[in-house]
Amino acid sequence: MKNHLVRTHRSAEEFPRAEHLAWRIAEVAADPVAVPAETAEMIVNRIIDNAAVAAASLTRRPVANARAQALAHPYGPGAAVFGVPGRFSPEWAALANGVAVRELDFHDTFLAAEYSHPGDNIPSILAVAQHTGRDGADLIRGLATGYEIQVDLVRAICLHEHKIDHVAHLGPSAAAGIGTLLGLDTETIYQAIGQALHTTTATRQSRKGEISSWKAYAPAFAGKMAVESVDRALRGEGAPSPIWEGEDGVIAWLLGGPQAEYSVPLPGPGEAKRGILDTYTKEHSAEYQSQAPIDLAFRLRERIGDLDQIATVVLHTSHHTHYVIGTGSNDPQKFDPAASRETLDHSIMYIFAVALQDGTWHHERSYAPERAQRPDTVALWNKISTAEDPEWTRRYHSTDPNEKAFGARAEITLKSGEVLVDELAVADAHPLGARPFARDQYIAKFRTLAEGVIDPAEQDRFLDLAERTPELTGEELGGLNFTVSDEVLARAPKLPKGLF
Repeated sequence: MKNHLVRTHRSAEEFPRAEHLAWRIAEVAADPVAVPAETAEMIVNRIIDNAAVAAASLTRRPVANARAQALAHPYGPGAAVFGVPGRFSPEWAALANGVAVRELDFHDTFLAAEYSHPGDNIPSILAVAQHTGRDGADLIRGLATGYEIQVDLVRAICLHEHKIDHVAHLGPSAAAGIGTLLGLDTETIYQAIGQALHTTTATRQSRKGEISSWKAYAPAFAGKMAVESVDRALRGEGAPSPIWEGEDGVIAWLLGGPQAEYSVPLPGPGEAKRGILDTYTKEHSAEYQSQAPIDLAFRLRERIGDLDQIATVVLHTSHHTHYVIGTGSNDPQKFDPAASRETLDHSIMYIFAVALQDGTWHHERSYAPERAQRPDTVALWNKISTAEDPEWTRRYHSTDPNEKAFGARAEITLKSGEVLVDELAVADAHPLGARPFARDQYIAKFRTLAEGVIDPAEQDRFLDLAERTPELTGEELGGLNFTVSDEVLARAPKLPKGLF
């Protein structure tokens, strides 16, 4: 990996295009380097993982609405949309599938200077692959790039401290991945990256206060913009340049300001793309910083016994956990029993309380209104707080994968005065956890979430194709999707009509 210093440049300053971050990313995307076998295997795992969580969210209102928008845009050759037969315009398929994947906050994650869900790259890159008749090997190359670029940007450039949503790293990574998929030249990819970034920068209000369904739509919209950006670049349309480093560009006005500098690691020429191997998926349907605390709550539940004896619970954790999903956010909505699922998903206090009480976690039942409004849950929920611990913050930002951690230390004071202390650094499903996820676990997650949604024979067909992704022909890749019965689709709420 080579580190590239990125900073603002005045318009009058000589700044060759070859030094622009967007150009350097485009060079990585255009490099026809082979994909390592372990990278390809993990990509297949994440294709399965995305389909699993999409199946579980298929009948939820935001997903049904996004699907309805896509169905209003049939197209040939087109791309597939989760749950239904037929082909649709690839940018709309990317949106619909992106919302389905993101709705439950239940797929893969990478955390460093910024936050991300790199699996958000898959819907847009797969949609373009299906539309253009590319084969499985092309898809694997494109997804290896999408993951690599997003991971590298997330390692280096913090967005949230400037209240910019993390999908600002997704537009460029998806555009770069599509460029690799299609074998585009550096110039075309460069322009697409600039357009994708320019059109996908937005504030973090989508993840603050009363969190709405836009939390799921935001990354899907970024993927849609990446598809459209590549289309425009192929037609010869350019982008604002230099997009990151310009005098009125992203760094100067949206991030650290004219004096800020970032060191972005990127693979050198001929260097394999392995970024996906540093990412991790979720066993529980909750924000990633909740994964280890959920497992910790399961463990502590046995030690505590009678939960009514709890006086207070303090979770000592990282800056991010405290300020984004903890009491440091100062969001009263995080203690509101009538809060939306999206808000409860971003309340570690609620999540820890339910995990303590139930000893299990479910993507629907754990967030049900009647579950959130149980008086004993509300009482326990309000006894829980978070505190930033510098050591947990340091470990969160560590570049040593053996030290990097997203957990917490729980200090539980009982009414008797006894204090119980326990901690967990990484979730059980993390590569360094007690039960790391491998292919069998990804398939089991798919089977569990697809039960009652996807017919067993259709599950088998999809998994067979997914596991053979690197060898699929273009025709076979078009079938890398699942369909469900009309009865399942009818479970979605009745939708109001939009413009389309």
